[in-house]
Amino acid sequence: MIRSLVLKRKQLDEMIEHVDRCAPIEACGLLAGRDSRVDCVITVRNREQSPVRFVMDPIEQLNALEWIDSSGLELLGIFHSHPAGPETASPTDIQQAAYPVIHVILAKGKDGWRARGFWIEHEISEEVPLYVE
Repeated sequence: MIRSLVLKRKQLDEMIEHVDRCAPIEACGLLAGRDSRVDCVITVRNREQSPVRFVMDPIEQLNALEWIDSSGLELLGIFHSHPAGPETASPTDIQQAAYPVIHVILAKGKDGWRARGFWIEHEISEEVPLYVE
């Protein structure tokens, strides 16, 4: 189990720009790196084009996963937005979590986008820290 993620401010800003650009549709992507430290943010198109659900485009997702592997990186996280909330993993997020990675959820509040990390396993969601440097 990954206990935390370390992101650079630029990487968090990249995720925020992506989810803001896609709003009110949920946006999604992958986080690649090593040892809980993110090296790369990969945006992936939401095939559902829904404000309350995301399904990664399978071709883009496969290409991203192959690039991560060929670059010697690991899949550390999946991120997606909740443009209308909540700031936590939804029942759908929990039910459909298929990878042993941190799920970063970006939710829009009064003061802009906020990112929180969750480890989801056996249909249980546990918050984990995100460190931004």
